[in-house]
Amino acid sequence: MPGYVIEYNRLTGDRLVTAFPGADGHKAALLERLRLEKLRPSEDWEVVSLNSDSLETVQKTHSRYFTGKEVHVLSA
Repeated sequence: MPGYVIEYNRLTGDRLVTAFPGADGHKAALLERLRLEKLRPSEDWEVVSLNSDSLETVQKTHSRYFTGKEVHVLSA
């Protein structure tokens, strides 16, 4: 099942979403989340991994992560 990693700024609502397609995508997403948690620029950034059939489904089921803007580089 595909997996997604969302890096979400609790203060601004900004986010960075990385998709991990394929049957083992959820495993890769989990490993990436664990790696990124150690590198967070600040405690304001939350890192989650989610498994879903599509990003559209994630946007519906976890809409709070999609209130801000998409960013390409995280800042502290």
